[in-house]
Amino acid sequence: MAIGSKLNRSFRAFIERQPVFFVATAAPEGRVNVSPKGMGTLEILSDSRLRWLNLSGSGNETAAHLRLSDRMTLMFCAFEGDARILRVYGTARATHPHDSDWAERTAVFPDLAGSRQVIDMKIDMVQTSCGSGVPLMELKAQRGHDELVPYFEEMGPAGIAAYWQRKNTRSIDGYETGILGDD
Repeated sequence: MAIGSKLNRSFRAFIERQPVFFVATAAPEGRVNVSPKGMGTLEILSDSRLRWLNLSGSGNETAAHLRLSDRMTLMFCAFEGDARILRVYGTARATHPHDSDWAERTAVFPDLAGSRQVIDMKIDMVQTSCGSGVPLMELKAQRGHDELVPYFEEMGPAGIAAYWQRKNTRSIDGYETGILGDD
């Protein structure tokens, strides 16, 4: 196991090879959330900062949790090649499409229908572990490009806003997400 406070060259290379990562957040009370992310939506900004584009889904736990507690953990694990798990700990903040810095924060990402937040994470600790318990698996495809993005493209902006209103304004514990800017 290795512990550090920043991403070195080896850690950065490992992150860049992973097609999926997992994000974990928790409000001071209520459920802990762990979500898989992928589709090339993560950017390494520096050895102490990451940013990722959060796409619309049936829930919006990460944004709700970050309004109450800025703690976040990202986990990357090798499903092929040498066994390794890399956890990145830190604090984060969400930027929504209605925020004034949205365009600046999304400039490095592809324009994907349903993009609902950019999560900016400051790293305070990086830890590796062996990953021997992680199975070897083959990636066939990223589902989002064939399923998720077209689903939101067909909705159009008004449909996406209506979807957010129905499904993304509150967490499963009832916490506001800030997605519409008026909650």
